[in-house]
Amino acid sequence: MWSVLALGAALAAQAAPAPRGMEQILAAAPASAWRKLDPAHLLVMRLPQGRVVIELAPRFAPAHVANIETLARAHYWNGLAITRVQDDFVTQWGDPNADTAQRRALPANLPRTLPAEYERAAAGLDFTRLPDGDVYAPEVGFVHGFPVGENPRTQHAWLLHCYGMVGVGRDNPPDTGNGAELYVVIGQAPRQLDRNIAVVGRVVQGMDLLSALPRGHGSLGFYRDAAHRTRILSMRMANTLPATQQPRLQALRTDTPTFTALIAARRNRRNPWFVRPAGRIGVCNVPLPVRELPPPAP
Repeated sequence: MWSVLALGAALAAQAAPAPRGMEQILAAAPASAWRKLDPAHLLVMRLPQGRVVIELAPRFAPAHVANIETLARAHYWNGLAITRVQDDFVTQWGDPNADTAQRRALPANLPRTLPAEYERAAAGLDFTRLPDGDVYAPEVGFVHGFPVGENPRTQHAWLLHCYGMVGVGRDNPPDTGNGAELYVVIGQAPRQLDRNIAVVGRVVQGMDLLSALPRGHGSLGFYRDAAHRTRILSMRMANTLPATQQPRLQALRTDTPTFTALIAARRNRRNPWFVRPAGRIGVCNVPLPVRELPPPAP
């Protein structure tokens, strides 16, 4: 009897498919599981170390994104600098002389006062909800490739301060920032900032360049010595670049069975290394894959 049971268990184990990890899921993903990143909403930053690409989120902060696009088309950031790198927090850039008479002039057509785009109506958003709950939001999930919090009671949604997310620096309220000073999260997600600052996008390429910069040793991680700042060679909208210089990137869609399978695989890690799979995952721990396409054939 025991031999029969053992044989049955062995056959069942052989028949059971091996659990798929993220690599296998992505390798099997159909073309429809990916979306092309729109050059009209890609901000391309050139540093001495290489290229950084930011996907902007006009669905959530349309006025701030419009200002950023205006600034990029005016080449506002060209020759400015990364002014702050605070360990486990943010990398920030803009005009080092913004508070002095030597500040760079903003474009004449740039709105100076913007609405507080810290949340928006949830209606109309294709929200992929995570099942595991959250400390800072009643519900969390993803919308069009971005991590999002949602409150079903108030029917509002907002972008989250996960690693790689980009926001707009501001002064004390009622100031909401005009888009000229930006930062990216380079450490553990500072979710206490959610709904307090306009979050405008996320870095989809070159995050390693922004997170590996030397830390500033002044207050809040600002550089004391201007010589330690990293110069911004240029920041331009991708659709204003020559076609051969435009990023050819695709992001995994967050509204497909492929993404659902990826979440399940990361919630329940089944490879032999894991002793106790968590069975849960935080919203900022879900990977958001991006791939670069080869250049078009000549």
